Amino acid sequence: MLNLGLIGQAIAASRSPSLHRMLGRLNQIPVDYQLQEPKDSSVQAYSVKLAEIRSKGFVGVNVTYPYKQIAIDSADEVNEAVKKVGATNTLLLKDDKVCAFNTDYTGFIRGFKGRVGDLQAGKVLIIGAGGVGRAIGFALFEVGATEVFVTDLNEKSALSLVNAINDAGFKARYVAKDDIPAVAKDVDGLVNCTPVGHFKSLGMPISAELIENQKWAFDAVYTPMDTEFLVAANKKGLKIVSGFDLFFYQGIDAFEIFTGEKILDEKPVFDLFCTKYDVKSELI
Repeated sequence: MLNLGLIGQAIAASRSPSLHRMLGRLNQIPVDYQLQEPKDSSVQAYSVKLAEIRSKGFVGVNVTYPYKQIAIDSADEVNEAVKKVGATNTLLLKDDKVCAFNTDYTGFIRGFKGRVGDLQAGKVLIIGAGGVGRAIGFALFEVGATEVFVTDLNEKSALSLVNAINDAGFKARYVAKDDIPAVAKDVDGLVNCTPVGHFKSLGMPISAELIENQKWAFDAVYTPMDTEFLVAANKKGLKIVSGFDLFFYQGIDAFEIFTGEKILDEKPVFDLFCTKYDVKSELI
């Protein structure tokens, strides 16, 4: 039995167990994927849970809020994506080592290419500079971004991402709230990495009137799959990359890390998962 799991807070509704168990069945690998919630958000609580998991022989775990940055300090090895982003969401527990990866980074790249093909990301406005925003901010330069504009209600978070991107040799600029309309109309892509649009936080991260001549849009929110933001973008003719694409492909990448098995044909797996677990979209 391959023991896997997810470490995080408020994770009861996660679809990760369903995805990994299905991938296990399709690849004839018995998988047990368990949700692991530390007693609180502290470093100590995370460390206790990780030690417990390792003692039980877990092969790997995904990591979500609020431990994506905390988890780096527990790692013996980190890959290049983790070094760039400054966060991890996937830990391989092997040979008495903790190896950290960031499949939000690689999963976005895989999902983007799957939806829009060879379209270059170009100039991009990112709304939200939290953990996912940081991963997407760096990943965009792997799919043809030329410049990234970052805005966030927390100016410090936005500037941190901007500085990290520029320090890595790419091009980024901070966007104040009042400057969003002008920037939005001049970019090729729009990215929402805020919770706005979620079932529990309905609405739009950006005014619909600002969605006009861009080429593509991505929303990290995937419940619902068709957010108001993506519906508006679709109506204006933009190509769509959904938050469910990110969820699915980061999961595929994590499964490959955990097992060493390559998922060569993702589309049938994507369709099967959506059918089995009643994931519906009118847009993709």
